[in-house]
Amino acid sequence: MISIEITNQPVIDALNKLIRSSQDMHPIMDAIGMTMESRVSDRFETKTDPSGKAWAPWKPSTEKSYPKDGNRKLLDRGPLPGMLASLSYQVDGDSVFDGFGQPYAEWHERGTGKMERRGLLTADPVSGILGTGDEDAIYKVLSAALR
Repeated sequence: MISIEITNQPVIDALNKLIRSSQDMHPIMDAIGMTMESRVSDRFETKTDPSGKAWAPWKPSTEKSYPKDGNRKLLDRGPLPGMLASLSYQVDGDSVFDGFGQPYAEWHERGTGKMERRGLLTADPVSGILGTGDEDAIYKVLSAALR
């Protein structure tokens, strides 16, 4: 599992203000979950990580191993439901968990000794920091809730 840390002070301040207001956080966390799910899903189309860095292309050995009847897309072997189909979020009180149901998603998020990292959730999987665009999107959700 990868934990994500938000370091953007305006985001932290807005979130703390909403929590202190005793407002029901479920709809806000739901909106954050949907926002992040959409942003992560878009990365499959743009083939970029949360920092905007392009995903590494397939190695020739990987390309040869992909099924002929598959989707032939990075991170989407097909024809069976793959990683993108397992993307979801779950709200739990004043927290939201975005992630994948496929256990191999973490290999892509972190990279391995044999495979380049193709980030989906974090700008840096070691520190768990979100990309700036993701923090900005979350801040917009929180700002709207504060209005």
